[in-house]
Parts: sequence; structure tokens; C-alpha cells
Amino acid sequence: MENFDDLIRRQSQYKESRDQKYKQDSLDRLSKILKKKIETTMIGALSSIENHFSFLWDNSDGINSEEKEMMFELFQKVRSEILDKGNAQARNVDSELSQYEVKWLRYRYVLPVKFQEGKKENKDGRE
Repeated sequence: MENFDDLIRRQSQYKESRDQKYKQDSLDRLSKILKKKIETTMIGALSSIENHFSFLWDNSDGINSEEKEMMFELFQKVRSEILDKGNAQARNVDSELSQYEVKWLRYRYVLPVKFQEGKKENKDGRE
């Protein structure tokens, strides 16, 4: 009887430790995804600024003016501020998530089952 109780206790401990590991893995997964989304937003914002305003500092026309240099320096400052603020928010993700218990629900697929006509079904829905 003592061996059986020990087996039940170990099984319960195993399930609990497996559940804790799953929750930690779920939290780590969510943290990684959120950080990547913040990073993608920062890079996308910088890309939009470059696409729409690079003519202000672009030297493709061969003219290198003081205004263009000033605009490029201003862009570099704005770029640095965007990256600094975004990275600070990415670091804050873990501290924010530490206040939650996260469990990934995974993907679930329901496959429809169609029965052929003329076949009789049992009470439980099987043939």
C-alpha cells in the first residue's frame, strides 16, 4: 500500500512540474512574440520615415548642402530615440508578463466527419 501511495504522490508531482514547465514555456513564447512585434513596429516606422523623407538628406543629386547634413543628423537623432524607446518597451514586456499566469491554448483543429448515406449509426454516433 505504501508503494501505491508513493506512486500516486510522484505522479501528482510529475503532473504539477510538467504543468509549471508548460506555463513557463508559454510565458517565454508569448514574451518572444511580443518583443518581435515591438521590434517589427520600430523598424517599420523607421522604414516609413526613410521612404517618405529621405529626399531631405539624400545626396543622389550630387549636391551636398549644409541643410541636407542637418536633416540627416536630425533623422539620426529621431532614429536613435525611436530605437531607444522601443527597446525599453521590449524590456518592459517581461516585467509586465510576470504579473500574469499564461497558458498557451495551442492550435485546435476540428475535422468534420460525414457519414455515407444508407449506413446505420449507433447511439454514440459510430457505425
